[in-house]
Amino acid sequence: MNKEFITNNHKETQKLGELLALELRGGEVLCLDGELGAGKTTFTQGLLQGLGAKGPYTSPTFLIMKEYETKISSATADKFQISNKIKKVYHIDAYRIEAQDLLNLGWEEIIADPKNIIIVEWSERIKKILPKEAVRIKFEWLDENQRRITLEA
Repeated sequence: MNKEFITNNHKETQKLGELLALELRGGEVLCLDGELGAGKTTFTQGLLQGLGAKGPYTSPTFLIMKEYETKISSATADKFQISNKIKKVYHIDAYRIEAQDLLNLGWEEIIADPKNIIIVEWSERIKKILPKEAVRIKFEWLDENQRRITLEA
């Protein structure tokens, strides 16, 4: 089942990321695909904020991978009925790498930990090592400000 959302500006794209954060329980791999500038990093900024990760939130294009610790308080977890067991978020930009490069960075250990959330931009570049249950999120330009974001489940 697919869910489609239309956002009209970067703030709405970030807010959609924040809302998705409320649904995560730990152990998810989120695969973000779409053209350059389609909203992947903007969405991720909202997601990171929603998970309580300390900013600044920037694309790991040249770093390949950024690691964030989350700080979801018990009160926030109770209020939104979300898990405060998520400890780390890994934001990976696979645009300049191949699957073997990510394996060399400890990919198997990262995805095995149920306290991690993994966000992969340009995931099609490493599709052979992605888990089957990964959540796919497609980003499409509709116009200068508007984006179509599709969650594929």
